Amino acid sequence: MSGYLLIVALVLLLTMVVGLIYLARVADPSNAVLVALLFGTTGVAITLTLGYALGIPGAIDVALVLALLSAILGVTFVLRGTPGSDREVPRS
Repeated sequence: MSGYLLIVALVLLLTMVVGLIYLARVADPSNAVLVALLFGTTGVAITLTLGYALGIPGAIDVALVLALLSAILGVTFVLRGTPGSDREVPRS
């Protein structure tokens, strides 16, 4: 079972590499933020998969922190708008 989970973690890592290559080729800031969100969710999946496969109970805590940081990034992106846009941000 752990061999299967290690293969799943490797496939997830490969998707992160493809996202990194895409990020290097694209200059659009909004796409860069979306790739960062992909890294966050994939990082959570890799951490949970490796933690379960290798029997590391603290991996759940690390995955929760990564999920929280990814959620904060997503909310900040929505509230502040697209980086580099001329749209004014409403302040309360």
